[in-house]
Amino acid sequence: MPLLMLDLDNTLVDRDAAFRDAVTAFLTEYRLPDTDLTWVMALDASGYTARHDVAAAMTDRFRGMVPTTAIHALLDHGAADRVVLADLSRAALDKAHAAGWTCVIVTNGHTAQQEAKIRHTGLDQLAQGWAISEAVGHKKPEPEIFHAAADAVGVPLAGAWVIGDSPHADIAGANALGLRSVWVSNRQPWAQDSYQPTHVAEDVATAIDYVITAAR
Repeated sequence: MPLLMLDLDNTLVDRDAAFRDAVTAFLTEYRLPDTDLTWVMALDASGYTARHDVAAAMTDRFRGMVPTTAIHALLDHGAADRVVLADLSRAALDKAHAAGWTCVIVTNGHTAQQEAKIRHTGLDQLAQGWAISEAVGHKKPEPEIFHAAADAVGVPLAGAWVIGDSPHADIAGANALGLRSVWVSNRQPWAQDSYQPTHVAEDVATAIDYVITAAR
């Protein structure tokens, strides 16, 4: 069975939208200025800023106004409780499975948080397995996490496709292993010169449909 490796945050689910909603609720609860939303989102950098650095910066900014425990609760659970799997993405995964593909999620992040997102959205019923960097001990683009994902579902890595939104973590990781890839652009321009994805798609549903068609 062919192997389809899928990123989670801002690929299968809109992690930034979920985090934005959580931060908005957080600011409202503690009567903080709406303008702090832009600051927190920039600090977070789509989850690429280390969580302890985000926590430290927020603790310093909101000192005396917000309990430290509330900041950690936001960063640990806020986005996980709010992520949504779009109907088109769900249908595309069903289509891939019906076509004989084994789908495995490959994601950087903390195990508890990422598994909460997977289960909350029902992705645990749609994907055949997953590999999370904290559990594996390696993070994308390191080859070990892709090998771990393939091992998790018992399918050879050779011939796999990788779908993801990160040029560095997903596409460069795929290229290093000689795998084909689809970059989910989220309507952003490709800005790397040293490597290219096999294909570019605006969203994950379109990316999955492309892989299924291209592999026929």
